[in-house]
Amino acid sequence: MRRAVGAPLLVTGLLAGLLAPLVLLAVWSVTRTWRYPALWPQSFGDRAVRVVTDPGSQILSGLVTSAGIAATVAVVSGAVGLAAGRALGLHSFPGKGFVRFALLAPVVVPGITVSLGIQVVFIHYRLADTVPGVVLAHLIPATPYATLVLAAAYTRFDTAFEDQARVLGTSPLRVLVHVTLPALRPALTVAMMLTFLISWNEYVLTLLVGGGSVTTLPLLLFSAIGSGDTALAAALALVVSVPPLLLVGVTARALTGAGASTGSGETLAALGRA
Repeated sequence: MRRAVGAPLLVTGLLAGLLAPLVLLAVWSVTRTWRYPALWPQSFGDRAVRVVTDPGSQILSGLVTSAGIAATVAVVSGAVGLAAGRALGLHSFPGKGFVRFALLAPVVVPGITVSLGIQVVFIHYRLADTVPGVVLAHLIPATPYATLVLAAAYTRFDTAFEDQARVLGTSPLRVLVHVTLPALRPALTVAMMLTFLISWNEYVLTLLVGGGSVTTLPLLLFSAIGSGDTALAAALALVVSVPPLLLVGVTARALTGAGASTGSGETLAALGRA
């Protein structure tokens, strides 16, 4: 009885704690005057909302740029993580421990230090102030997460299924598509979600490598905060926050759904019939 009552209460409390800041941001975004110590705004206005939804503003292009960069980083990190994670998860080789430690370097080393070094290198190779340069910069902190997540998944992966598929005459590409990827789909989904979020929220690397020429939503948000425009900053914060929340919800739904896992045995049977 206590467990049956406690679980819904816990979920409700977590949702309330998650949504409360968003509700406050929503109120701020339509606030014209809110003077201390009043608990509620004195007047409301839709100026910030109109600015955010204006098709001619930088915000729409910033949204598209952020989504494009984050999606590219997620796909590339996932592809690199599949290969690197396989090596770390299934094979032993000299220096494996050092490689694992090196993967944590972008997380351990202060971000501003790494960013300044990256900026110098990218300027030398003419990658600064370009979208490809920003994508490459975002891959530096994102790829280690994808690699480590997939390496952990590979440690529980039975390569005998791949061997059986090859015995059935399946090509290496079909083995990857129909055997390996279905078995690793939950881990790959999580890895790509994490790398998307890392890129989506990245500010320092985008500012230094993009040089202001590549405009993303975090840059616009920090600009609004610096200008003291609280209503616009709140509206932009909502725009920045909602897509990641939706992505996490959709990902969680997909991973816990009835079709989240695919049996390797069923896949092999289908390949054998083919």
